[in-house]
Amino acid sequence: MIDLHTHSTVSDGHGSPAQVMREAAAAGVDTVALTDHDQIIGWDEAAAEAAQVGVSLVRGAEISTLTDGVSVHLLGYLFRPAESALLEFLEGTREARLNRARKMADLLSRDFPVDWELVQAQAGEGTTLGRPHLADALVAAGVVASRDEAFATILNPSNKYYVRHAAPATALAVRAVIEAGGVPVLAHPFAVQRGRTLDEAAIERLHAVGLMGLEAYHRDHTPQQVEQLRGIARRLGLLVTGSSDYHGTGKPNRLGEHYTSPEVLAEIADRGALPILRP
Repeated sequence: MIDLHTHSTVSDGHGSPAQVMREAAAAGVDTVALTDHDQIIGWDEAAAEAAQVGVSLVRGAEISTLTDGVSVHLLGYLFRPAESALLEFLEGTREARLNRARKMADLLSRDFPVDWELVQAQAGEGTTLGRPHLADALVAAGVVASRDEAFATILNPSNKYYVRHAAPATALAVRAVIEAGGVPVLAHPFAVQRGRTLDEAAIERLHAVGLMGLEAYHRDHTPQQVEQLRGIARRLGLLVTGSSDYHGTGKPNRLGEHYTSPEVLAEIADRGALPILRP
């Protein structure tokens, strides 16, 4: 089983990179990608544990971007970690996330027992801060019962506490991943629960600058959306991936609940600059 989208405490997951590898092995996942938001510092820890538990590791990241005002998450796989242009992208998006989280924490503090210190306490050192940590702070303060409740109510884009995310253009991020030898794939492109999504014309424009795949099999997609994405992928010659988007106890997503075919993984491996780390 191949799961190409997971998160650790390096971003907004609830398990360390090593713990994600152990949980993947326990769930029967043979190959797992660690794709923390805008961050790669968990790769080494994940690699060491993956070798111990017998799981193959695909090194990656989920990059925060914007297209025509729409928040777009781009999965980059097997890119060279020392590529300066891409690292500048990741550093910039982390800084933007931090500034946004500070602004939202300030807004929340006016009505709830939540301050910046409490938000920071929800994240580890080097963690990419974001809305999930604001949600965790609201849970810690007893304002809501879960992350899901926080996102559905107080942190919803329609609420006054929401601050728009400043991020680089998706097309520029696609090119940066390619220049670093990586494979760019759109994460959950039709997940309307998260807000506005790209239309087919926008996906075509991203394909024109090098987009290589679509994450079609995802719990936030209906069967009809999966088929629509598969159709777009067939027409444009894009890879089709599937994954859990696992966050540990932070979300209901379960490892291996959606997965990628071995044939697509082989194609990603052929295109990527880094090897898949096999035990």
